[in-house]
Amino acid sequence: MAILDRFTDIISANVNAIIDRMENPEKMIDQYLRDMIEDLAEVKKNTASVMAEETRAKRLVDENEAESKKYERYAQKALQAGNDADARVFLSKKQELEDTGTGLANAYAKAHENASKMRKMHDKLASDINKLKNRRSMIKTQMSVADTQEKLNKVDSSLGKSKGAMSNFERMEEKASRRLDEADAMAELNEQPKDSAQKLEEKYAEETGSAAVEEELERMKQQMGLSSSKKTTETE
Repeated sequence: MAILDRFTDIISANVNAIIDRMENPEKMIDQYLRDMIEDLAEVKKNTASVMAEETRAKRLVDENEAESKKYERYAQKALQAGNDADARVFLSKKQELEDTGTGLANAYAKAHENASKMRKMHDKLASDINKLKNRRSMIKTQMSVADTQEKLNKVDSSLGKSKGAMSNFERMEEKASRRLDEADAMAELNEQPKDSAQKLEEKYAEETGSAAVEEELERMKQQMGLSSSKKTTETE
C-alpha cells in the first residue's frame, strides 16, 4: 500500500534521538510536533479505511463459506433423494465457491496484515506525540531556568563591578584624607614660634578682659542696689 510506504519512517523513528539532534530544541520541537500531529491525522484516516477493508474482506470470506456449506447441504439432500444429477450441480457450485474463497481468504489475510501495520503505526505515532509533548514541557522549563541563571550571572557581574568601583572610591577617599592630614601638619609646622613675652602678653590681655567684665558687673549691681546689700551681708 502507498500509505504504508509513505509512513515507513514512523515505525523506525526514534523521537528521543531526533530531539537530541535538534540544534534549537525549544523552537524545532514545536514545528516537529505540528508535523507529527498532521501525520497522525492522515494515518488515522487511512487506518480507518484499511480497517474497513479488513472488515469487508472478512465478511466476504464468511459469506463465501456460508454459501459453500449451503450447497454442500443441498448436494447431501439430493443424494438422499436418489438424484445424483442434482447433487452434481450443487457440488459443482460448491467447488466454484471454494475456488473463489481461496482468493477471498488471501485478500483478507493481506487486508488483516495491512490493518495491523496501520494500527501499529497509529499507536506508535500517538505515543511519540505524547513523549514529545512531555519532552517539550521539560525542555522549555530547562530553557527558562537557563535564561534565569544567565540573568543572575549578569547581575553578579554587575555587582562585582559595583564592588570594584566602591573599592576604588574608598581608596581615593583615603588618599584625599591622608593628603589633608599632611597639609594640616605642614601648616602647623609652618607657623612662626612665639617667644615667652608674647605668651605672657596673651595671658595678661585675657586677664585685662576679665577685669573689665568684673568692673561692668559691679557697676550694674550698684545701679540695681545689689552691691551694698552684699557688702552688708559680708560684714555681718
